[in-house]
Amino acid sequence: MAAASVVRAAGRRSRRLFDIFVADVPWTVSSKELKEYFSQFGSVQRCQLPFDKDTGFHRRYCWIKFSTPQDVQNVFQKDSHILEGAKLTLKQQPRRRRSQRKNQSE
Repeated sequence: MAAASVVRAAGRRSRRLFDIFVADVPWTVSSKELKEYFSQFGSVQRCQLPFDKDTGFHRRYCWIKFSTPQDVQNVFQKDSHILEGAKLTLKQQPRRRRSQRKNQSE
């Protein structure tokens, strides 16, 4: 039980390193398609689309990591993002400074 809580806590910490949280992702959209879509705004380093172990479907949300803060700003300059007819909900994740990350690891 303790090991599971450590893994969950590590997952929460790693998600803070992502730039954008995306909700309302259609069931039919894959992480590859999300990465391709967001690449029009800049260089996408990573797209994390979690799956439900019981159903085998993704959980309809993901995190996107861009190479530069300017890429993130490019995403938010567009009013709405629509994939396969569904409007995505985006939220910018606060970007932590290296000093904050270093202090938490000590």
